Amino acid sequence: MTSGATLSWRVLLAEARDALEEAGLGCPEVDARRLVERASGLEGSELVLGLDRQASRRGVAHLEGMVERRRTGEPLQYVVGRWGFRGLDLLVDRRVLIPRPETEQVVELALAELARTVGNGSCTVVDLGTGSGAIALSVAVEVMSSQVWASDVSASALAVARANLAGIGRPGARVRLVEGDWFAALPPGLAGRVDLVVANPPYVAEGDGLPVEVAGWEPEEALVAGPAGTEHLERIVAEAPVWLAPRGSLVLELAPHQAAEMVAAAGAAGFAHVEVRPDLAGRDRVLVARAGPRR
Repeated sequence: MTSGATLSWRVLLAEARDALEEAGLGCPEVDARRLVERASGLEGSELVLGLDRQASRRGVAHLEGMVERRRTGEPLQYVVGRWGFRGLDLLVDRRVLIPRPETEQVVELALAELARTVGNGSCTVVDLGTGSGAIALSVAVEVMSSQVWASDVSASALAVARANLAGIGRPGARVRLVEGDWFAALPPGLAGRVDLVVANPPYVAEGDGLPVEVAGWEPEEALVAGPAGTEHLERIVAEAPVWLAPRGSLVLELAPHQAAEMVAAAGAAGFAHVEVRPDLAGRDRVLVARAGPRR
């Protein structure tokens, strides 16, 4: 790319696109636009109207650095440092997984379960393995009657979630971040009182192939569960009934090939109703398991 303070953002956008295309990246037009938006501070229609503005030297340097990072294969989300999730603008970096559309569907199903069980009443929600906080913060923002507990075993991930928590304003007062291994992070007094447990745990098996842009950049501990890939899923399904209130729900993201096994595990754990919902591509993706009334 050409350095200098006299270049317009239009010229820099074209140069960024060409550089990314030369690197063989799949969506150079889209990526270049996102990088220029980040470097210029102009987004959407603002960028369209501001393309002929001259870029500052600082803006050019920022863009060049981001283009180079993207050319090496670093995911766009990490390069720009922020990513949208259900209306939230989340900080994301290599300490946490990149929020994905499949997980937005998990939140949608979680909200539907809350509407079924508590309606507009107050509710207690637990997000296990919160990472960036995407699920927990979405629930807090979209369900004003919720009290949300968000756990993670990684202190680094919780630091990212804490930064994102600070950015959601007043709903953040209803979110508590706790460090620990799944349910062990929670205070014992929550047992039997949780209306919804939701999680997107690691569910990749050791040795399973992952795309280079995932395996080379995203945290392995948030992706790989163990030899079978179901280790964390099984533990959450087995332990959730102790924590759920009567008629509470477990909403759990999984891989399509794990669906039948996890349905069986949920039935064995005593859930009264179990089903698997598809993602936007029609693949089995989310386990929804409902506890029955206390006997």
